[in-house]
Amino acid sequence: MARLFGQEFIRSDLLQRVGDISQLCGVRLMRLEDGSEEGVRVIEARTGTGFRFNVLASRGMDISFAEYKGIPLSWRSCTGDVSPAFYEPEGDEWHRIFYGGMVITCGLSNVGAPCEDQGERLGRHGRISATPAQCVYADGRWEEDEYNLVIQGRMKQATFWGENLSLIRKISTQLGTSMLRIEDEVENLDFSPTPLMFLYHVNLGFPILSEGSTLLIPTKEVVPMEASMDPKTFDQFHPPMAEASSQVFYHDMASDPEGRVLVALINERLSIGVYIQYNKNHLKNFVQWKMLGQGAYVLAIEPANCHVEGRALERERGTLEFLQPGEKKNFSLELGVLESTPELREVKEKIESLIREGS
Repeated sequence: MARLFGQEFIRSDLLQRVGDISQLCGVRLMRLEDGSEEGVRVIEARTGTGFRFNVLASRGMDISFAEYKGIPLSWRSCTGDVSPAFYEPEGDEWHRIFYGGMVITCGLSNVGAPCEDQGERLGRHGRISATPAQCVYADGRWEEDEYNLVIQGRMKQATFWGENLSLIRKISTQLGTSMLRIEDEVENLDFSPTPLMFLYHVNLGFPILSEGSTLLIPTKEVVPMEASMDPKTFDQFHPPMAEASSQVFYHDMASDPEGRVLVALINERLSIGVYIQYNKNHLKNFVQWKMLGQGAYVLAIEPANCHVEGRALERERGTLEFLQPGEKKNFSLELGVLESTPELREVKEKIESLIREGS
C-alpha cells in the first residue's frame, strides 16, 4: 500500500486516478549532451513523495544528485557529472571527476591517499566510480499493492595480469517512500587472491548542512586522522570560512545485535534530515570528512571496510582485506529523508539507544 499526499492507496484505487503510473513515479533513462558531461547515461528516479535522485550508469551506478520537495540533499562540487573519458588515475587527479553527489563509491583496489603498493601505483580512491556499467536495467512494477522501482548494473574492474573484479549494484525504492537501498555484490573472477577496499562516500550539503546542524552518530570513540585535529570538534558546524581546513575522523561505532548502525544529519530549524543505515559486520570502519570551506561546504559520512590512507599502509597495518578466487562479498547502504519533527525525534532516540547498548 502506498502512502501519498496524506492518504493510503491500494493499487486499484490509485490507478483509477491516473492515466499512467509515470504521473506519480518512475524511472527514466537519459543522456547528457553538453561539455565534459557529454555522453553520460543518467537514470532519473522519482518516488511520488518529492524524493528524486539521479543514478549515473556511466559512472559506477553512483548517485550524483538527490533532492526532496525541491530541497537539495547532497553537496555538489564544481566539476559536474564528468564523463569517464576524462578520468585520470594518477595521484590526486581523481578530484577532477569528483562531483560530490549523494553517493560516490571508492575502491575497488584503493581507497584514500595515492600510494605505491608492491610496485603498483594507485591513484586516490580507485577507479570504480569512473567505470561505466553494463547490463543496465531500470524499471518499475507492481507487486500486489506496492509499486517497486529497481535500477541495476554491473561494473567490471579488470586488467591483464592483474585484478578481475565484478561489482553488481542494485538500487531499489518504492512509490510513496523517501528512501533508497543500495545492494552491492563484489566477486573475484580471477584465480588469485585480490585486495578489496570499499567505501561509500555520502556527501551531505547545504541546507541540510548548516551552522546549527546536528550530527546524530552512535560513536564510542573518535580518533582524528592527524594529531593536529581536535576530536571534540567533529560535530561542530560553522558558516563557510576561507581558512577552513579539511578534517578526517575515524569513529568506533555502536551497533545493534545484528550489526546495524544508524547515522543522521539533521537541520531542526528546517525540520529535515538525512539518515544512512549500514551493517558494521560488513563495513567495519566509519570515516567522517568535514570540510567547511567556501564552495567546499560538505560533510561526508563514509562506511568502509578499510581506512583512507591508501592500500600500502592498509597492508602494512595488517588490515587489508582480500577476496579469494571465486569469492563474493556483499555490502549495502540504506539512505533516506527525515521529513518531520516526530521522525527526527524517533531517529535521535534510536541512536541514543545504540550508544547506551554499545557502551
